[in-house]
Amino acid sequence: MDSSPLSQLTVHDATLRDGQHAVQHQLDVPQLRAYAVAASAAGVPVVEVGHGNGLGASSRQIGYARLDDVTMLETVREALPAGASRMGVFMVPGWGTGADLRQAASCGADVVRIAAHCTETNVMRRHLGIARELDLEAQAVLLMSHMTGAERLAEECRRAVEYGAQAVGIMDSAGHYLPAEVTERINAIVTAVDVPVIFHGHNNLSMAVANSIAAVEAGARVIDACARGFGAGAGNTSLEVLVAVLHRSGHGTDIDLPGLLRAADLAHARLMDRPPVLDSASLASGLAGVFSGFKLQVLAAAGAAGVDPLEVFAELGRRQVVAGQEDLIDEVVRSLKAAS
Repeated sequence: MDSSPLSQLTVHDATLRDGQHAVQHQLDVPQLRAYAVAASAAGVPVVEVGHGNGLGASSRQIGYARLDDVTMLETVREALPAGASRMGVFMVPGWGTGADLRQAASCGADVVRIAAHCTETNVMRRHLGIARELDLEAQAVLLMSHMTGAERLAEECRRAVEYGAQAVGIMDSAGHYLPAEVTERINAIVTAVDVPVIFHGHNNLSMAVANSIAAVEAGARVIDACARGFGAGAGNTSLEVLVAVLHRSGHGTDIDLPGLLRAADLAHARLMDRPPVLDSASLASGLAGVFSGFKLQVLAAAGAAGVDPLEVFAELGRRQVVAGQEDLIDEVVRSLKAAS
């Protein structure tokens, strides 16, 4: 296998960040520490931590985290042995700021993901620059990437590289993709840039692992996943399943699978009430192309108003609502209630 940087495959573990959506951002210090120790012992190369929506996102609108950013980052940094797993953070400009990036760097972050809506790479420019100035590995990811086509995604990723991104890619934030759609988009991005390409899947159509393998076969070299699929809606790509399938198909990851299974068992027992399940609401979210993190709010609002949550997802999808527009959930519920 080619050992050049673009051929190397990195599995990026988002359990302690994206998984927070499933528990309303309430992981505590012992939980963070225990999982970070287990993941690092298994040889996971990057352990990402934070509020589910990233640095600076703890708020009334999208949910207060149990812990502040500094406590989360310092806890995980201390749990990762020197020279072992790197610590990653995630930030959406507008929720997070340059000050949050500097704080993360001072807490020992190694990798920073700057995220933006799939057609708005321009808002990343300043923060990618700050990340490079701080000597962090600067990555750029496009959210809700099903909402535009392969050519536009490739152009946005090319622009992010011009702004300083050292890896670029797409997030299937709604779990909406099928493998052929992933292949088309990753192929276009790989052709457009000369840095590693990232793919982040969600499991609302039960396609997260299949989509991740399609991304790898199309040239993606950074693949995100969470232990037991821990995350919003039907969950993220299952980390342990992904690694097992990658190993079986001949893609090395340098992760110790037995150790990773122990980490996944710990996550199951310590981090979550139950693993994510593919229920009707999650399926409706994926089909409608609605952000997976809306599930709990939609179910609560629809239940209180006596409205069918499947109709709420369908209307949110029609309006192309994205993360940060949670207030529109109540508006949609009220409009459906009035029309019934």
